[in-house]
Amino acid sequence: MKIWVDADACPVVIKDILFRAAERTGVRLTLVANQPVPVPQSRLIQSIQVASGFDVADNEIVKRLKAGDLVITGDIPLAAEVIEKGGHALNPRGELYTTDNIRARLTMRDFMETLRSSGVDTGGPPPLNQGDRQSFANQLDKILRKL
Repeated sequence: MKIWVDADACPVVIKDILFRAAERTGVRLTLVANQPVPVPQSRLIQSIQVASGFDVADNEIVKRLKAGDLVITGDIPLAAEVIEKGGHALNPRGELYTTDNIRARLTMRDFMETLRSSGVDTGGPPPLNQGDRQSFANQLDKILRKL
């Protein structure tokens, strides 16, 4: 098992949790982004910079992903592709995407996109808070113990 991170939008506090988890468990961690992402010096942790462009990082993750791998992302279409390939997808707020909930998430995402494109201000997600960080850390630990 390997952990992949859609790192362009991943909060720093979540990356820090992932760095500690990789060292603690010995699981390989790769951050994929369109820009340089600093990572601690470790044989378990690496960063891959891909070209700029729409979904370039997402496509790289999907290309390299193996069944059973874990992907950290808030990108619902990427999460759907991960699940389709037999991987696991966890968002930075601690929500595990599954075959049971991904269709509903995609439908809601598309609906909100339609509203935004028609000029409706839908706001955005609230800032990541301590509860979100704790939820993420707990869910990550649960997944790592299980896998």
